[in-house]
Amino acid sequence: MTAPADILRTVTEIAVAETGIAEADLRPDADLRGMAGVDSVRVLRMVAKIEKTFDIELDDEDVFGLSSLDDVVLVVDRALREAAA
Repeated sequence: MTAPADILRTVTEIAVAETGIAEADLRPDADLRGMAGVDSVRVLRMVAKIEKTFDIELDDEDVFGLSSLDDVVLVVDRALREAAA
C-alpha cells in the first residue's frame, strides 16, 4: 500500500509538471483553483496523469470537488484502498 506521504510527493510532482507552478509554491493546503495559470484543462490533465500513475479511476464527483493537493491525496488514498480490497 502506498503511504499518504508518498502519494503527496507523487501528486506534487505531477502538479508541478502539469501546471508549471514551482514546487515551493504548491503547499498541500493551497487552493489549486485560485492559483494563476491553473485552469480546468490543466486540472483534468493532472487528474488523468494521477489516474494513470496510480492505476486507478477517480469518481467524477470526487474530481470536481478537488481544490487542494491534500484533497487529491485523500481521494487517491481512498481509491487505492478500495482497489486493494
